Amino acid sequence: MIKESELILNNDGSIYHLHLRPEDIANNIITVGDPERVDLVASRFDKILLTKNNREFKTITGELSGQVITAISTGIGTDNIDIVLNELDALVNIDLETREIKKNKTKLNFIRIGTSGSLQKEIPVDSFIRSEYAIGFDALAHYYDHDQKLTLDQDFTAPHYIVHSPHLQENFLSIGSAGVTITAPGFYAPQCRSLRLTPRYTKDIYKILSVKGKKVTNLEMETAGIYLLAKTLGHDAISLNAILANRETGEFSRQGAKTVNTLIDNSLECILNIN
Repeated sequence: MIKESELILNNDGSIYHLHLRPEDIANNIITVGDPERVDLVASRFDKILLTKNNREFKTITGELSGQVITAISTGIGTDNIDIVLNELDALVNIDLETREIKKNKTKLNFIRIGTSGSLQKEIPVDSFIRSEYAIGFDALAHYYDHDQKLTLDQDFTAPHYIVHSPHLQENFLSIGSAGVTITAPGFYAPQCRSLRLTPRYTKDIYKILSVKGKKVTNLEMETAGIYLLAKTLGHDAISLNAILANRETGEFSRQGAKTVNTLIDNSLECILNIN
């Protein structure tokens, strides 16, 4: 039995941070960073079944063309991904009343719809990247036992982990091109941005990297954490990235809202065809 200090439940039996119960979520779960983007996704639903909020975590479950889909905001960074994926997994694979892990596991599909910056000049703003591989420069992987043995093509001494997430790729082939995504532990210096403080590294340390001959395409803050936890827990995941910045040219999208809306519509169409 899992102790109360480890599996924390609220007075209504919902899980601690998300304030959700097992019946509140679907098997296909869209994750977004911004809580307002949850409403944007849910505006496409034919029917709203549930809305819940706590802190930066907003959840809306609804129906679209007869299929139940959940949209949830994670906030920014893999520290929040750690909370969201563990608690969503607990809802389907732990009996919250007995606090026992279920013998028969349920597999969830996590679809991240996010924004990102490209690291290669030829990847323009307002395009889309499907993350086939994710390279994490955050610390999350170092706190879990896992078996990720992929390596970079180059010798690279900075701590990192690499996750391959192939299982949903074929369902989303109509969206952009496959890429290698770097997950950074921050938005400014970790992504080599300079305002008043000078980063220790330039973006060149990232853009030269490749995995199995595939060069790094884009940079963001959540994908590697999602891929690591999903794979380790036995779920499938895909990250779909709207490119709003090109870090090589210095360009930023002038139609970011339109680009994100297009990605949402295209993603929902693909989700409806997941078997």
